[in-house]
Amino acid sequence: MDLVNIVMIGLAKELPKHEEKYELHRLLGALLSQDLTANEKLDIIGNEYAIPMEKDFREDVSIMCNLSQKIKETGIEMGKREMIMKMYNKGYTAAQIADVAEMDEKKIKDIIKNAELLTV
Repeated sequence: MDLVNIVMIGLAKELPKHEEKYELHRLLGALLSQDLTANEKLDIIGNEYAIPMEKDFREDVSIMCNLSQKIKETGIEMGKREMIMKMYNKGYTAAQIADVAEMDEKKIKDIIKNAELLTV
């Protein structure tokens, strides 16, 4: 019978110090961190864990970092659009929304127009 094993590892927001008892947590924390750059991650992985830094591995880490950044940016944009639509639905003008959101009024109107097209 094939069994699936699931392992759950809790990672702290702060990267633990480099000690033997925290090796796995530090390695995974560094690799999955949203705060470290790709070069910082590669430095920790290569220098502290003696993992060979081949070109393919470096590219994979860079892609992973860019993906997490894109996910973060997408979430922020979704939140902005939601805020804009809530303000619009409460009667704020595009000019007022643009002032509060510190965005171009034309962009606000485009967001409202696109949201209205999606609800039709």
